[in-house]
Amino acid sequence: MRKQKSEGVFHLVKEDSSTKARLGVLRTPHGVINTPVFMPVGTYATVKTCSPRELEDLGAQIILGNAYHLYLRPGHNIVKKAGGLHKFMSWKGPILTDSGGYQVFSLGENRELSEEGAMFKSVIDGSKHFFSPERSIEIQEAIGADIIMNFDECTPYPCDYEYAKESMELTSRWARRCKDAHSKDGQLLFGIVQGSVYHDLRRKSAEDMMEIGFDGYAIGGLSVGEEAKIMYNMIGYTTPLLPRDKPHYLMGVGTPENLVEAVSLGIDMFDCVMPTRNARNGSLFTSQGRVKIKNAVHKRDFTPLDPNCECYTCRNFTRAYLRHLYMVNEILAHRLHTIHNLHFYLSLMRGIRRAIADNIFFRLKNDIPALVSMG
Repeated sequence: MRKQKSEGVFHLVKEDSSTKARLGVLRTPHGVINTPVFMPVGTYATVKTCSPRELEDLGAQIILGNAYHLYLRPGHNIVKKAGGLHKFMSWKGPILTDSGGYQVFSLGENRELSEEGAMFKSVIDGSKHFFSPERSIEIQEAIGADIIMNFDECTPYPCDYEYAKESMELTSRWARRCKDAHSKDGQLLFGIVQGSVYHDLRRKSAEDMMEIGFDGYAIGGLSVGEEAKIMYNMIGYTTPLLPRDKPHYLMGVGTPENLVEAVSLGIDMFDCVMPTRNARNGSLFTSQGRVKIKNAVHKRDFTPLDPNCECYTCRNFTRAYLRHLYMVNEILAHRLHTIHNLHFYLSLMRGIRRAIADNIFFRLKNDIPALVSMG
């Protein structure tokens, strides 16, 4: 069992009077996190194309790694032997690891679920592997993240009620086993609320997670194909069920608009591959809307990508140059795009925090460029 209790790691600083937005401080072994916060995704012990130094310069407070992928390559024992994920990738700040539940879900027919856990085929070589709740915790403890997640089943959308109910109940049983297996001092363990799009199942899942008792609570099983209005409905219903004095984490979401709306519904933490994946696909977020850099209109445009942006990319390069790099498939295009998109997301979160602190978030909630400029 854990030798040290983690009560008091999250401090609620302020609540917005017109929305459910919150300012908070989350303390971890590798640093303090100011919330609301966006976590860049570093699946394979790297945020694609970015060095840890660049992430620091961009103001990233915490990044996300993935237990499933790191287990397959290079192997969690290699990471442990290297001194943990922080030393392995030379990142000094906090890290959160996903349990692998979503990745197992995404394998579809290449996995088999049972009460004991999930048997799945490796996406690398087809070899068979087994994740139980205890195994997931063992792997995450070896990786050494500051925050780890309970092993869960993420239901698809659409999903019929009976399947969603059985899946939610299985996740609850697995969550208790994760809590019992967790023993690493100082490492925070978050529980995941499931239940698809059914209010009563979400309520029961939240009650189960709170009965078990976790350091924070995540909302999983959203942004899997449902319309945004359905997602917002489930967030708005579920968040008030969670403990006020614990961090609320919305997994795998989303667009800038999603982030702002979810903050207004009481969410404190986010992760999503969108800024980095879109960057590699030449889709860039700007104060003037999304830019598809491959479009011919940018071929002779010698202005910055975003004149209102202070990132390295916008201060030094033109749309014409970025388009040229992208069209000839230069790696530098991916790097410069990623730097810009992450700057946009992290600036948005800083702007949101400032707006909540200044009591103007409700006025700026629908003005993303204004929030980004505040950051």
